[in-house]
Amino acid sequence: MNETELAYMSIAEQAKLIEKKELSPVDLIQTYLDRIEKWDGVLHSWITVCADQALKQAKQAEADIAKGNYKGPLHGIPFGAKDQITTGDVPTTMASIIMPDFGEGMTATAVSNLENAGAILLGKNNMHEFGKGSSVNFHHGEPKNPWNIEREPSHSSTGSGVSVSAGLVSTSLGEDTGGSIRGPAWANGVVGIRPTFGRVSRYGGIMYAWTQDTIAPLTRTVADNALVLQAIAGYDEKDPLSSDRPVPNYADTFTKDLKGVKLGLVREMSVGQELHPDVEKMLNKTLDVLRSLGATVEEVSLPKVKYAIPLQLLTSDPDCAAVYLRKYLRPYWDKFDVGTRTRLAAAALVPATIYNRAMRGRALVRNQVFDALKKYDALITLMNFEPPLKIEDSVEKLDKKEDLATRMYKGRRICTYPFSVANVPAMSVPSGYTDEDVPMSFQIAAKPFDEAMMYRIGHAFEQATEWHTRHPDLEKTLGPALKSAAE
Repeated sequence: MNETELAYMSIAEQAKLIEKKELSPVDLIQTYLDRIEKWDGVLHSWITVCADQALKQAKQAEADIAKGNYKGPLHGIPFGAKDQITTGDVPTTMASIIMPDFGEGMTATAVSNLENAGAILLGKNNMHEFGKGSSVNFHHGEPKNPWNIEREPSHSSTGSGVSVSAGLVSTSLGEDTGGSIRGPAWANGVVGIRPTFGRVSRYGGIMYAWTQDTIAPLTRTVADNALVLQAIAGYDEKDPLSSDRPVPNYADTFTKDLKGVKLGLVREMSVGQELHPDVEKMLNKTLDVLRSLGATVEEVSLPKVKYAIPLQLLTSDPDCAAVYLRKYLRPYWDKFDVGTRTRLAAAALVPATIYNRAMRGRALVRNQVFDALKKYDALITLMNFEPPLKIEDSVEKLDKKEDLATRMYKGRRICTYPFSVANVPAMSVPSGYTDEDVPMSFQIAAKPFDEAMMYRIGHAFEQATEWHTRHPDLEKTLGPALKSAAE
């Protein structure tokens, strides 16, 4: 086993070796630290790396395991956290230069749950400033897609997706309001979930879209994702909006086939749209695999999902602006990235009457999604109508009316916003690569609190395909950039 093979192993594989004492958590942590030092100068997926702290905790984990005090499959496993998720003494910068630490010593419940399971915080991942997904200039370096640095790594939880994909950490916690986990998962070829609202405590997450924000993991496999979500999910008295519903053992629901599973292919978010040829080819192959596993796939129309885009922007953005405007936006206007401050300032101008109507409009979209889920076990969509764009084409700007359709209706938003507005669980699963070796994914959405069904479908698909076994060749994609920088 060489360094690259170890770095790209699933959590499950790493855990087996650690439990057998064939792999030291110290060696695993050091492997990732070495890779971060070598590659992250180009990738910019980290803001803070806790090298000394992580190694100290890894030595303690190794000693505990040697004494027979093995805590389970996350013991000794390193994780990252999007830098809007608080981590105690480790600073939470929000990818901003306004202040060095927004966390004030707070530790998010999701982080505490992972640490209680024996996982080790490796550091804080880079992101779009304040988690708004609109940054133009990045204060801590612009994250790059490890498959092709000329292509976008998507938005918001960017560093979390990049670091997991590039083999710089075993897993990372991200935050998803409108697609901020699912987007980076799609662009970087990893698995990312938006859980049901309330499934995971949001305590310690610095985020203010009160009716939509979620914290969840990005991983290299579906099984790993289920493992991490199970560790962080559950009721938390610190978050009054968290659910007290029991958290099932997701791995118990895994099956080799999907016999008896009925899937609805959402027409407005897949077939019948203007698709990139590689995406269309990938979708057809994905549907063939699902059917070969025994699933029934039928087309279903949800005409109201297109309204999720304005409804999302008219509700979650004003929620954030209501908190940020007086405390940060006005006094620190010049310190914000122009993309972030423009989006927040525009949101602050939304009248309360419009916000109220938009919140009621969300219920119409939600009801249509719910009606479809009464008929189907899960809904299937694309994650995007085209592969990840070139970075210069992905910058969020609207110079003319025609840009609105291109940026809003033909991109990721039409595929991710409807499930955010409906607050149902949704997951991005790698499902192919373009002729230029750029990742593509499809999306699974399920009934509220039925993450188990999503995991069952995603895991069966994953085991029937090869996509989760492919990883970026960093020597090929980043080597020239490192050589150029050295010269």
